This record gives sequence, structure tokens and C-alpha cells, in this order.
Amino acid sequence: MVQINPSILSADFARLADEAQRVGGPEGADWLHVDVMDNHFVPNLTLGVPVVESLRKATDTPLDCHLMIEDPDRWAPQYVEAGAGSVTFHVEAATAPVRLAREIRAKGARASMALRPATPIEPYEDLLPELDMLLVMTVEPGFGGQAFLDVMLPKIRRTRQLIDKHGLQLWLQVDGGVSASTIERCAEAGADVFVAGSAVYGADDPAAAVRALRERAEKVRGAAGGGCSH
Repeated sequence: MVQINPSILSADFARLADEAQRVGGPEGADWLHVDVMDNHFVPNLTLGVPVVESLRKATDTPLDCHLMIEDPDRWAPQYVEAGAGSVTFHVEAATAPVRLAREIRAKGARASMALRPATPIEPYEDLLPELDMLLVMTVEPGFGGQAFLDVMLPKIRRTRQLIDKHGLQLWLQVDGGVSASTIERCAEAGADVFVAGSAVYGADDPAAAVRALRERAEKVRGAAGGGCSH
């Protein structure tokens, strides 16, 4: 099943509650993607636990928190407690990724692991059963609006092959430069969860942009055999 997760990094931060509502509705966003940056792991500073708590109260759309921070082993559980339905940590920053994934799951959220563009998937094959989602970054994390890195497509394909090899019901997410002109390539490579920032919030009708992106990806995933059943 294709899922579209608009990134509030591209929304109007002065109107986050309204911006969350703009992409909601029965055919709107599947999740709301919340980028958390600490100005250490990445050279940007965004928002933290209090804003996630406020967003949880402002929208019925579940929150997908992407932690681009140092020491996620310490901080990730707090985002579950703040109301996140899915929490993504970067394997490059985690000290004990298996333990962290299990703690996130034990607290009631989906556990996800992210890989920066230069980080290969193969060393982490044995970790996949501990996860609910794997995020392949298709730009360098830290800023929205970057151009999609086509060189990540083979990595997406290899990741999908490993997921299928183990028969896992593991979502494969891509984040970075996802738009009407790139989503079909990502879907063809095997991704089924798509983070889109400026492609959604830069549109006149963000909810319509979500639907259009979903249709493009579903067309490709359907032609490829439908993808995973989640």
C-alpha cells in the first residue's frame, strides 16, 4: 500500500496546526512527517518534544517523527511519549539500534531506522526484523527543498530485495526531493512510503497534491505487482 507523508519542514511554522489540517481528510496524508533536527547531527535546528505534543492534539493524522539528532538512544522514547506513532532514528547516531528499536516498539510506536545517502544497507540486514520501517534518505539530511539524488535508486532496489528475501512486512520509506517528477522512479525501485515536503506544501491545494502523488506511485506499484500488503 502506497503512503504519502507530507513533511511539515516545508509548512508555515507559524501556523502548524492549520498546516496539518490542510493535508488531512479521508484521502489526505497517511502520516504527517515531523523532522526533528538538533544542529549537531545535521546543521539545522527545527523543533522538539513540546511541538510534537502540540501537533498530536491538533490533528488526527498520525505523526511520523524523523529524528536527525545525536544520542537518539536517550531521546527517541520521549517522542513516543509525546504522541508519535512512528519514530525514526539514524543508525549512524544510535549506539544500540536493536535495543532502541525494541524500546520504541515496547512503548507502542512503530520503530524505523534511517540511512544517510552514503550509508549502505547491507551491514544492517540482520537488523531488519527488528524494524517496522526503513528510511533511505534520497538527499543529505538537514534541509528541505534539496534535489533528489538519482544515485540512491540502486540502494532502494537492494533494500527492497533484502526485505523480500526475508519475507518481512517492512515499509520502505524515501525522503528527499520526492515530487511528481521523481516519485514514480522511487516506486519502481521498491519504495512504498514517500515523504514529500515542498511538492505538497508548495502547491496551491496541498491535499490535492497528496492525492496526485499517491496516484502516480500506485500506478507504478500496481504495475510492479502491487508491492507489500500492509
